[in-house]
Amino acid sequence: MPELPEVETTRRGISPAILNKKINDVIIRRANLRYPIPKIIHEKLIAKSFSEITRRSKYLIFQSEHGSMILHLGMSGNLRIVPKLTAPQKHDHVDFIFDDCCLRYTDPRRFGAILWTEKNPEQHKLLISLGPEPLTAKFNGAHLFKIAQRHSLTVKNFIMDSKNVVGVGNIYASEALFLSKIHPHQAANKITLEQYNLLAKMIKTTLKKAIKAGGTTLKDFYQFDGKPGYFKNELQVYGRAGEKCYDCNGLIKKIITGQRATYFCEECQD
Repeated sequence: MPELPEVETTRRGISPAILNKKINDVIIRRANLRYPIPKIIHEKLIAKSFSEITRRSKYLIFQSEHGSMILHLGMSGNLRIVPKLTAPQKHDHVDFIFDDCCLRYTDPRRFGAILWTEKNPEQHKLLISLGPEPLTAKFNGAHLFKIAQRHSLTVKNFIMDSKNVVGVGNIYASEALFLSKIHPHQAANKITLEQYNLLAKMIKTTLKKAIKAGGTTLKDFYQFDGKPGYFKNELQVYGRAGEKCYDCNGLIKKIITGQRATYFCEECQD
């Protein structure tokens, strides 16, 4: 699933190509994604433009004159800039046509979403309860420590809960916990403030590095120009079960946490 670094990479990639350019057409080939695509999108966007593209958690917000389009990439979605006459393939569900290019939404599993609101998008029901952005000053170790006191669940599940902090997906949770030397099954309310200070720092570091590398491509994600994300080459533990730890030469272990694969070094993260 595209996580925060992949979504942010997409936002940065498509913005220069389409911002403030007239939308000539919106072609919807398949409207039944996770939610039906509102028919009003066609009416509201034709001959208009996107003035800004922002991100909240894993949602992209396309702001226009009469409202905002909220887009989620789901499990396998991606947005690409392609030549405007590029023939669509099987899973190319939506095109936004400009004079010189096409913004194409592709989603093989159709778990993504394209929604519309004429109100403040931050108040949309899918966004209003989200926690702080991890790359802002509002997110720090003190924030995690405070809310962790009422949680006995594992720390990995705790930092992956979007009500506590957004955008720390499975890959990045494993990586940040390794860099913090915290066992992923440690109870959230048993971790010290000092440890949370380090964990918050490592979450920021990991996400920034992933964004710089264009995200992580394991299977479905591709950048706006069709290239993969290269953070896979920098992964310390994720996907490396049975291989040697880069720090201590111990073996990387794989366990299941909350029905998700979790990778860690038993020696470093005791």
